[in-house]
Amino acid sequence: MNRRDLVGYGAHRPNVTWPDEKKVAVSFVLNLEEGAELSLADGDPSNELMHEVKSSVTAHEDLCRESHFEFGTRVGFWRVLDELERHQTRVTLNVCGRFAQRCPELLRHAVGSGHDLCGHGWLWQSPVGLSEQDEKILMVRTSEAIQAVCGQAPYGWHCKSTATPNTARIAKQLGMLYHSDAYNDELPFWVDTAEGEFLTLPYQFDTNDMRFFGEAPAFVRAADFGGYVIDSLARLALEARRSGQASMITIGLHARIIGRPGRISGLCDILDYLSSDPIFWTSTRREIAHAWLRMPRA
Repeated sequence: MNRRDLVGYGAHRPNVTWPDEKKVAVSFVLNLEEGAELSLADGDPSNELMHEVKSSVTAHEDLCRESHFEFGTRVGFWRVLDELERHQTRVTLNVCGRFAQRCPELLRHAVGSGHDLCGHGWLWQSPVGLSEQDEKILMVRTSEAIQAVCGQAPYGWHCKSTATPNTARIAKQLGMLYHSDAYNDELPFWVDTAEGEFLTLPYQFDTNDMRFFGEAPAFVRAADFGGYVIDSLARLALEARRSGQASMITIGLHARIIGRPGRISGLCDILDYLSSDPIFWTSTRREIAHAWLRMPRA
């Protein structure tokens, strides 16, 4: 039997209204990965390759790469949180376990400001290739590290890049509300696991500041990022008003990327746009999950 669902809701999308009669749920996710990137100095098998510039250091730690990631915690984190606070916007924090261990003050500050928690792996690394037992050990280790810092475990799970066939089931075993390792829809949906049904909150890569990176980056100026995301929001709002169709969109952020002075105004433009239209419900992923769980099922 084909394990893939290529149809989804199809022509029968559920008639959804988010809290306060909103039609477009907007989820900002701030990925906290600094200090969890691969490093020979930490005993990892290699140095991380993905960062602002290209380099491949194999004999020792990559000091250039480390410095780029450190900008995120030293400067970018505070710039992003200042803007979120100014716009009274709460986000979901995708937290790597080693980040929590190394930057407890930053994580406590963010959670104390009302932001939400999601597990993002012990390291900034896909679990592909791990046995089920090893993957679960790292997920538990990550959850325990986050709870030790801020007194609460993550409510959901999202891997870097590709999950394994076991990831959603392990997340459900650990008592999480949802996972986000899907990129195939604009509404939450249920997946079957050996532990029973589990909620999926889909994620998007196109509305993600990672697209400032790469050989041919999609975003160069702040307005590129802001403009693309605003175009996406405007289309979802149009569809909602035209047909009543509700939706959910995720906007992915990284302090070391969007926190640069030449890029932060893209985030500000998005936040200003959201405040101008009452159709949008800017919420954390935990709030979205709880709202979906309260909705009657057809």
